[in-house]
Amino acid sequence: MKLPHSLLILALATPLALFARPGADTIAPGPTADQATTAKLVYGLLSDSRYAYRPQALDDALSKDIFKRYLDALDRSKMFFTADDVAKFARYKLSFDDAIKGGKLDPAYAMFALYKQRVAERSAYASGLLKQDIFDFGGDERWYYDREDAPWATAAELDELWKQSVRNDWLRLKLAGKEPAEIRKVLAKRYGNFAESTDELDSTDAFSSFLNAYTASIDPHTNYLDPRSAERFNQSMSLSLEGIGAQLQKQDDVVVIREVLPGGPAIKSGKLQAGDRIVGVGQGASGPMEDVVGWRIDDVVEKIKGPKGTQVRLDIVPPEAGLDSQPVRVSLVRDKIRLSADAAKSKILDIPARGDLPARRIGVIELPGFYQDFAGRRDNANGDYASATRDVARLLGEMNAKKVDGVVMDLRNNGGGSLAEAIELTGLFIDQGPVVQVRESGGRVSVEGDRKAGVAWEGPLAVLVNRGSASASEIFAGAIQDYGRGLIIGEQTFGKGTVQNLVDLDRWPANEKPRFGQVKLTIAQFFLPGGASTQNKGVHPDIAFPVTVDASEFGESTYDNALPWTRIAAVPHVRYGNFTPILAKLDELHDARVKDNPEFQWWAQDVADFRTERAKKFVSLNEAERRRERDADAAKRAKRQELRKELGLKLDPLAAESADDGLQASERDIVADAARQKAAEERPDPLLRESAAILADATAMLARDKQLAALVLPETGRATHWAE
Repeated sequence: MKLPHSLLILALATPLALFARPGADTIAPGPTADQATTAKLVYGLLSDSRYAYRPQALDDALSKDIFKRYLDALDRSKMFFTADDVAKFARYKLSFDDAIKGGKLDPAYAMFALYKQRVAERSAYASGLLKQDIFDFGGDERWYYDREDAPWATAAELDELWKQSVRNDWLRLKLAGKEPAEIRKVLAKRYGNFAESTDELDSTDAFSSFLNAYTASIDPHTNYLDPRSAERFNQSMSLSLEGIGAQLQKQDDVVVIREVLPGGPAIKSGKLQAGDRIVGVGQGASGPMEDVVGWRIDDVVEKIKGPKGTQVRLDIVPPEAGLDSQPVRVSLVRDKIRLSADAAKSKILDIPARGDLPARRIGVIELPGFYQDFAGRRDNANGDYASATRDVARLLGEMNAKKVDGVVMDLRNNGGGSLAEAIELTGLFIDQGPVVQVRESGGRVSVEGDRKAGVAWEGPLAVLVNRGSASASEIFAGAIQDYGRGLIIGEQTFGKGTVQNLVDLDRWPANEKPRFGQVKLTIAQFFLPGGASTQNKGVHPDIAFPVTVDASEFGESTYDNALPWTRIAAVPHVRYGNFTPILAKLDELHDARVKDNPEFQWWAQDVADFRTERAKKFVSLNEAERRRERDADAAKRAKRQELRKELGLKLDPLAAESADDGLQASERDIVADAARQKAAEERPDPLLRESAAILADATAMLARDKQLAALVLPETGRATHWAE
């Protein structure tokens, strides 16, 4: 049987993080019965053409690929396993296929157990180096941090690599102003925490890591999600959860509140604040309090969240008190929380007059993802559910009321989401028609489109994209481009042109509670109305900005088993406009404007400097050289801030912040770090302003030249108001 279209185009695949469970200090010698069953279920899916878009036989050839990817998942930097370890693992290369089919995953568990051992050894070695006299930084040594293509090292070579790594950690903290005693304390805790968290990894972590090596061997966007990961994924898609409304973060052995979310029980109580440490959790009004110090964060979250209307009690130690202080007990009633931080947002940019071009007001809608609460949509007859399209439609209504001259859809770093939302969102700008073609494994092509008459926004439109815009973002941008409905501005997009479906592995055994998890399975490939795929090539902008990340470094084209680009027949669709006649002039105006725009030039220079540094793949361990680089960077930021003041530009709230404090996220003050993250959202954004200016240019050109408008927008009277 064929899997039904899920109408999901899921976001870019990300590696499943390896977290530790409390007390899980050993790896089981083999899989549990449920894990063995799960492996067999996943094998059945991935090898069957009725389900997978590109099924592959699980044989010795695929086993070799799984072996390579599993090694990479465990030790991508090649800093733990020795060459001898890898040579001994070689006997497993041709056995992983049989292991998965039979549910006997002992080889994978053995590799995982040795990984834990090597991490413990290397962490102890790193800690031992802190007592040695190796922190002179007057020579010309370098730390080559990029080891992706390096050969596996001997134990002696790893000693030297770790020595350079520790010296770099020390130097970063020294340059940030830390004294030797404090540096030694910070790094000793860092290496100790790393060893401890790795030691707590258990068979669930081993199983997930190995099974994802198998799924990644099929294609880059097929993934296995254990029950807990599946729940988190569904929450991210629906932008909702049931709990207390607090963002949590692990710091040392304690889970700390990073932020209390608007509208949730935590903020409404007035009893919780950022920086509070959670040391105990109890269920209901009288359930026993559990000490959660030392637990992994997702286990603590599991205790705190729960069904709407139920009670949870927390033992809290305020940020100003010592951890051994008497905790404060807080009782909360759980509620449904809407994750508004990841929802669509809007703003209006005023673009000043320039030469003979008039001033314009351009609306901007920032869309982080194509989210939809699928269960909420199914269950709520009144339509009270999270939906990217519904939110954007509301914002467009506000734009209409404010009579803006154009709208920029900002899809930068939008990794995708719901296919249904991509289709419906496109329908806000076109008056019915095909949006995407979906080709299944058997070759059958179906056409999905907007069937609702009318549009939410008839005026000028631009779509801002970058290399991080993927999947559903590429459907929207590509369809807008095929229809000639708006300008595409920015960078070539990611190039993910495949459709995934979430397959619940518990549906076959009909389990009452999740036991086996889910598979995010590639079931189809999508094509734009014009017939082109976005796969590998992505969407190319009409007006291009400097490339931040090269296609050889990031994007679909970097995957060794990605599907190739191809094309199918186009489907009939309206061509509202053809911007080719004005692109050269828009480029000319753009080039002239950014030449005089210091913020755009600073951004372009920073991009060039970043790419130069990235290409080096090493950092100097010479203190004088690093200090010169650090001082030059600080001076550059200070000078730019002064120029902003002189020119009346928006100030950078982080201009005085050090470029590198030498700390990891868990080592920083959580409250200050959260405030810094909020401030970063208010930094000047020259790319967004320039996109709005380009759209303003286009509207002005077409408004004053009716003959040109008739050439560029032959369907203007029917669908858009560009030239009014």
